[in-house]
Amino acid sequence: MRDRIGMALKDAKASGDKRRLATLRLVQTAIKDRDSAARDAGSDGVDDEDVLDILQKMVRQRDISASEFEEAGQLDLAEQEQREADIIREFLPEQINGEEMRRLCEATVKDIKAAGLRDIGRCMSELKARYPGQMDFVQASCVVKDLLRSEPRSEAKAGE
Repeated sequence: MRDRIGMALKDAKASGDKRRLATLRLVQTAIKDRDSAARDAGSDGVDDEDVLDILQKMVRQRDISASEFEEAGQLDLAEQEQREADIIREFLPEQINGEEMRRLCEATVKDIKAAGLRDIGRCMSELKARYPGQMDFVQASCVVKDLLRSEPRSEAKAGE
């Protein structure tokens, strides 16, 4: 992952794409900051899973900013934020959305026999293990909560 980002940075320098270059530098800086913090805490730095987390957070931040700029009528800034988000998304795995995400969440809830809201953590851990970086886990959490709220409570009552 880091190599891909490094190569993209070199290509952006060579092509003179200033927006892409600036965005990729921000990405590298965020990764280096997290590496430094991890080393200070006694670990060897961040792995690819952590890099995916950093990239997803950066995309979410830009999506929110773009939306806020649009609402404020600052379309040029909104477009800039969206362009940065698109650049960062290039390094993320293909994202699972919509009905496919719901289907995978349903299957996970069923597979681990989740019975109520208390099992949200187990469901989310399993989804993260099965589909690392492939879905927006904030959205997935909402889907899982809805599924667990609508689960029949007969199993929970039988265990009481």
